[in-house]
Amino acid sequence: DRKREALAAGALLQPIIKDVGEIYSRLLDHRPVIQGEIRYFVKEFEEKRGLRELRVLENLKNTIFEANENILPKCEQSMHDNLNEVLKRLQASNNMIHRLQEREHEERKLQADKLMAGEEKRIAHWETLVKEQQNKQAEVDEEHRKAMERLKEQYSEMEKELAKYVSF
Repeated sequence: DRKREALAAGALLQPIIKDVGEIYSRLLDHRPVIQGEIRYFVKEFEEKRGLRELRVLENLKNTIFEANENILPKCEQSMHDNLNEVLKRLQASNNMIHRLQEREHEERKLQADKLMAGEEKRIAHWETLVKEQQNKQAEVDEEHRKAMERLKEQYSEMEKELAKYVSF
């Protein structure tokens, strides 16, 4: 009997235990709900992100294709045209600078020649001036020597005359 009573009580308790288990799982056990939410979030995230990344990659592919097919050749042509123009301008500038340098060199050479000619004139003038001074100095020295001789003669005559008077 006891077994029967236990089985009968167990049978009666079984729906209660089942209800308590359900209440427990709904109120206290959140794992299935959280796992479901996680699975839903991952699924949505992967789908949306996957599509977004696919779109981004497709846009990048289109952009790269457009750049390679259209923009890059245009840029190359533009650079080639502009670089040719710049090269021509640089060559023209270089030629102008070269001519200016030649002119400046010629002007400096002319100035140096003028300076050398002026220096040669000054040297020649200086040499003539020195020669004239030497000649004048020689003339003055000669006049001085003659004057000294005249004075010596005059003094010697004066001494002779004085010697006559001293004998008195």
